[in-house]
Amino acid sequence: MRIAEISTPEHFQAAAAPDSQSPSQNQHNQLLPQIQSKIKQTESHSPGTPLPDSLPSELRQLLTNLTQLTPFPAANNSLKLHLWKLSYRLWNACVDFSNAAAIRSPSSNRSSQNVTKLRHVAADMLSLAVDVVGVPSPAIKSASFYYKTGLAWHDHKIFDLASTCFERATDLLSKLDVSKILDAGERKLLLDLNLARSRTAWEISDKNLALTLLNRSKTLLFGSSAHFIALANQFLAFAKAVLSRNENNGSFNDVLKLLNEALNLCEKGLPISRTREETVEIKELKSKTMRFISAVHLQNGEFESVIKCVKVLRENGGEKGDHHASLPVLAMKAWLGLGRYSEAEKELKGMVVNKGIPEGVWVSAVETYFHAVGNAGVETTKGVFLGLLGRCHVSARAALRVVHRVVGDGNGIEGLRTRGKVVAELASDERVVALFASEAVAKERTAMHAVLWNCGSGNFRLKDYETSAEMFEKSMLYIPHDLENRVIRAKGYRVLCLCYLVLTQLDRAQEYINEAEKLDPNIICAFLKFKICLQKNDHCGATNQIQKMISCLDFTPDFLSLAAHEAIASRALPVAVAALSNFLNFYNSGKPMPTTEVVVLRTVVTILSQDLDKEAEVLKFLKQAHKRASELGDESFFGKGEVGRRERNWFAVTSWNFGAKCGKEKNYELCAEFLRLVSGFYSLMGDGQMEENNVTICKSLIMTVSAMIASENQNTTPLPDAEVKHAVELLERAGKLFFHIILQWDACMQILTSLSVGNIEGDTHFIYVLNAYDMHGRLNNLESQHHIVKNFAGTKTCSPQYLLQIGLNASQGPRFNAEVATFALSECLSGFLSSPSPNYQDVALIVRRLIAIASIHKGNTDDDAVLSMYKQAYRIMVGLKEGEYPTEEGKWLAMTAWNRAAIPVRMGEINVAKKWMNAGLELARKVAGMETYQAYMEDYVAEFEKKFHTQVASEIQPQQVQ
Repeated sequence: MRIAEISTPEHFQAAAAPDSQSPSQNQHNQLLPQIQSKIKQTESHSPGTPLPDSLPSELRQLLTNLTQLTPFPAANNSLKLHLWKLSYRLWNACVDFSNAAAIRSPSSNRSSQNVTKLRHVAADMLSLAVDVVGVPSPAIKSASFYYKTGLAWHDHKIFDLASTCFERATDLLSKLDVSKILDAGERKLLLDLNLARSRTAWEISDKNLALTLLNRSKTLLFGSSAHFIALANQFLAFAKAVLSRNENNGSFNDVLKLLNEALNLCEKGLPISRTREETVEIKELKSKTMRFISAVHLQNGEFESVIKCVKVLRENGGEKGDHHASLPVLAMKAWLGLGRYSEAEKELKGMVVNKGIPEGVWVSAVETYFHAVGNAGVETTKGVFLGLLGRCHVSARAALRVVHRVVGDGNGIEGLRTRGKVVAELASDERVVALFASEAVAKERTAMHAVLWNCGSGNFRLKDYETSAEMFEKSMLYIPHDLENRVIRAKGYRVLCLCYLVLTQLDRAQEYINEAEKLDPNIICAFLKFKICLQKNDHCGATNQIQKMISCLDFTPDFLSLAAHEAIASRALPVAVAALSNFLNFYNSGKPMPTTEVVVLRTVVTILSQDLDKEAEVLKFLKQAHKRASELGDESFFGKGEVGRRERNWFAVTSWNFGAKCGKEKNYELCAEFLRLVSGFYSLMGDGQMEENNVTICKSLIMTVSAMIASENQNTTPLPDAEVKHAVELLERAGKLFFHIILQWDACMQILTSLSVGNIEGDTHFIYVLNAYDMHGRLNNLESQHHIVKNFAGTKTCSPQYLLQIGLNASQGPRFNAEVATFALSECLSGFLSSPSPNYQDVALIVRRLIAIASIHKGNTDDDAVLSMYKQAYRIMVGLKEGEYPTEEGKWLAMTAWNRAAIPVRMGEINVAKKWMNAGLELARKVAGMETYQAYMEDYVAEFEKKFHTQVASEIQPQQVQ
C-alpha cells in the first residue's frame, strides 16, 4: 500500500471495520516487539549516513498490521502507553536526524523524505492511542505531531500528504472545546494549524479554501497581538503572491482586499499589544502593508491614492514617521505619473540625504525618473548621482547602470549631444573612475568602456564629432594600462585620431596616432598617418607613407585601393597615381586581388588625364596595359564579351585622343607613340573582331608614320634606319588593310574622312601615299615610289590636288624623283584640264614645273621634249579669254621660249633657233600686255628669215625675264 492510502482516516476506519473485536494479547505481543526493534534500529543508526529506504516501509507495514487490531480494549491502557513511548522514541530519533543533517550540511532530498516518512509513522502511531489515560491533552499532542509532519511535507512540496496531516490534526482538535483551551501554546497551535492548512490549499490552487481558512482563523485570535500579527502576515503573504504573478488588472481588487484585511488586523491588534516590542512589530507590519497598498495603487495607475498613502505613512508618529526607502520611490513615481516633474525631482533629490535607501532602490529610481523626464532630467540625474557618491559607497555596477540609463537611445542628435556631455562629466569624475579601479570589478569596467564607446560611435554616425571624440576620450579612462589591454588602448587612440581628422585638428590627430603606433603598430596606423599627410597637403609625405603601409605585416592590397580613393577625394592626384602604381605591382604575384588589373590601369590613366602635362606618364601606363594584355591574353586581361570589348576600345580610343592632342600641341614624338598603341590594342583581338576596326587601325598606322616624319622635321634630326624600316613595316601593314577596305565602297567612304595631325591635313589615303613615298625614298627604292604613286592615281580617292602635292614633293628636296614628279604632274594637269572650270593658276604652276623638270632631267639631250611642253601650254591658252590664263605665267612662257633660241643661234643651229623663236612669238600673241615684245619679235623673225644664211648670233640679245 502507498503511504498516502494508509495515512488517511478513511483507511483506518476501513481497516477496523472487518473486525470489531479487540485483538488478542498474543497478537499485540508479536507486533510491538517488531516495531520496537525497528525503532531501536532507527535510534542506533548513525545520523551521518542516510537512512535505508526499507526502514520507513517496514515500519509502515508493521503499523498497518497493528492498525487492523484496533480499537484497543479500554482496559489495556498499558498497551496505549507503550505505543506513546514508542512513538516519542521514533519522533525523537527523527529530530536527531534532522538536527545532525542541519549541522553537517543539507541532506539529500531522498534522505530527508525518509525522515519525514518516519515522522508520519510516529504521528500515526500516536493517533492509535489518542484515548490513553494518564497523559494530559493527548489529542493536542497527537495533533501537534501531525502539524509538524505536515509542515515537513509542505517543505518537500508534497502537498497532498501535507494536507492529509493537517486535516488529521484538525479532526483531532475539532473534538475539543476551544473556549476551554487556556494554554497559550495550545491556542497558538490552533491558529498555526489553520494557517498551515490555508498555505497548503493556496499551493494546490484551492484559493477559496485558503481564504475560507484565513477568515475562519479570525475566531482563533484569542485577543493576542501575536495572533493578529501572524494572521495579518498571512494575508500579506497571499497578496504578495498574487502581485508576483504579474496577473492582469482584474487581480488588483483581490490584492487590495487581502491587503486591507491585513491592515484591519494590524489596527485591531495594535490596541491590545502589551509590550513595546509587540507595538513596534505591529506598527512595522502596518506600515509595510500600507506600502504594499501604495504599490498596488501605483501599479494600477491610481497616483493620487499613492500620494495619500505616502503622506499618511510619513505623518504617522510625527517626526518618527515611516521613512522607509521605498516611500520616496513610490512618491516620485506617483508624481511622475501625475506629470508633476518638479515634485518628482524633489523626491529624487531627497534620496541623497536618506542613507537608509539601498543602492538598488535609488538606482532604479534614477532610471525611472530619467526614463519619464528624458533629456530634461539629465542634469538632475547627474546631481543626484554625484550627491550619492559623496554620502555613501556606490558600487561600480550601480554607476554603470546610471550611465547606461543616461546614455539611452539619445532621441536624435541634440539628445545624444546633451546626454553625451553629462555622461562625459560623470565618467570623468575621479570618484567614479576610482569605483572601477580594482580587478574585482573588471567585468563592470569593461561594460563601462563599452557603454562610452557605443555612445561615441552613435555620435560619430550622427556626425557630431566633437561629442564623439569626448566620449572616446572618456572611454580611455576605463582601459587598464597593462600589456593585455594595449591593443584596446591603441584602438581607442586610432578612433580619436579619426575624430580629430574629421575636425581638421591635425596636430591632435597626429599625437593620437603616434601613441597608437607605439602600442600596436599596424596597417591602420600607417593608413591614418597617410590621411593626415593628405589633409596637410603633404603629397611627398603621403607618397612615402604608402611605402610604409606596404611594409606593414598586416598589409593587404585593399589599403592601396582605399588610399587611392582618399587621394582622389583630396584632389591629390599624384598621390593617387602613386598608390595605384604600387597596387599594380601586386598583380604579378598571382594572388587574388580585390579588383581587376584593367580597371586599375584605366583608373590611373583617367586620373592622369585630369592633370596637365602628364602625357608621358599616361603613355607609360598605356604601354603597361598593352604589355600585360599581350602577356595574359585579350580576354584574360580585358574581360570576356561586351565588357572586354568596351574596355579594349576605351584604351584604344584614349590612345587615339592623346595622340591627336599631342599632334595639335606639336609634340609629334609622343603623338607617334600614342597612335602606335591604337593599332597595338586593336591588334590584340581575334581576326573576326579586329576586322570591324580595320579603318581605325589603318588610320592609326598611317598617322603614326606622319607623326614620326613631323617629329623628324621638328627636331631636325634624321630618323635612324631602324625607325625608317619600322615606318615602312607600319605602312605596308596599313596598305594591306587599306586596299582590303577600299574594295568595299561603304568602308572606303569611312576612311575618306579628314584627319588632322599637327599641320598635316587631308585624306587618309593621300597621307598614306605621301608617307610611303617618303619612306621608300629614304631607302632609295625609286621603283616602289613610282608604283605607289601610279596605283594611287588609278584609285577613285585620287584627285588632281593630291597629285599636284605629290608632284611638287617629288620635284623638290634632297630625294628628287623626276619620273614620279613628271607622272604625277602630268596626271594632275590632265585632271585639271578635264574639269568643267579648270583652275588655270594651278595649271600654269604645273606647266612651269613640268618644263623645269624636263629641262633638268633631260637637258639638251631631248630639246623636243621641252619644246612640246611649251606647245602644250600654247594649246591650253588657245581659246581662253584675256586674263583667264595668268598673265605673268604667259609672259614667263613667251620670254623663256624666246630666250631658249639664243644658244642655238650662237651655235649656228638655225632650225632649232627658229623653232624656239616661233614658239615664243606664238605665246606672246596669246598674252595681253606683250604687244611691244610681240612687234619686236616679229621684226626680228622677219629679219632673221631674210638673213638666215648670215651669222646673226651675235646680234641676238637675250631678254631679262621678271
